Amino acid sequence: MRKTEFKNEEFYHIYNRGVDKREVFLDEEDYIRFLNSMREFNDDSTYEQRMFEKELSSLKELSSTSVKLDNLVEIVCYCINPNHYHIILKQLRTNGVKTFMHKIGTGYTNYFNKKYKRSGSLFQGPFKSIYINSNEYLLYLSAYVNKNNFIHGYRAEDWEYSSLLDYLGKRAGTLCNKESIMVQFNNNIGQYGEFLKNNALYLKEKKETAKYLLEE
Repeated sequence: MRKTEFKNEEFYHIYNRGVDKREVFLDEEDYIRFLNSMREFNDDSTYEQRMFEKELSSLKELSSTSVKLDNLVEIVCYCINPNHYHIILKQLRTNGVKTFMHKIGTGYTNYFNKKYKRSGSLFQGPFKSIYINSNEYLLYLSAYVNKNNFIHGYRAEDWEYSSLLDYLGKRAGTLCNKESIMVQFNNNIGQYGEFLKNNALYLKEKKETAKYLLEE
């Protein structure tokens, strides 16, 4: 039984990794598919009804995001790495987080298994979740998620598959609602960028002992 009780208007750190620590994003198409799922599945429709007639041809097309009245969750920030992902979500509707993540996990697994001619589970069990119980923790985790690729040593700058570029004003459009974070920095990109830099360096140094980090 899941320990986390999801409540509306509260924030949660969501993460998971590939079964047996395998890579689950093998090329750009895979990353784009997962990000497109985050956009398309954020409502009550079933994923079978929303299988995409066409794929996004570029990450730039994420700027076509539209806010829907029936959104299940608010995406605050995310990072998709080769063998795992991290997302910060705010639940908007009852059971929103569970419904949203079930659709993404099931839809992406079906896509991946069909593309790579495999079967069975792709992720290491149900998604993991942690309740974000303070504003300080929310800000700290925003740095951890936005700079997660750097913290885990994948690539130092401009990782396309995270919301980092959105927060630093380097990409038009976004899957995220940045207000809950950026308002605390007076919507000043430079201030938040400095906060990211300082905390990401600390987290990179401490990632082996920080209790809430996803073990690699």
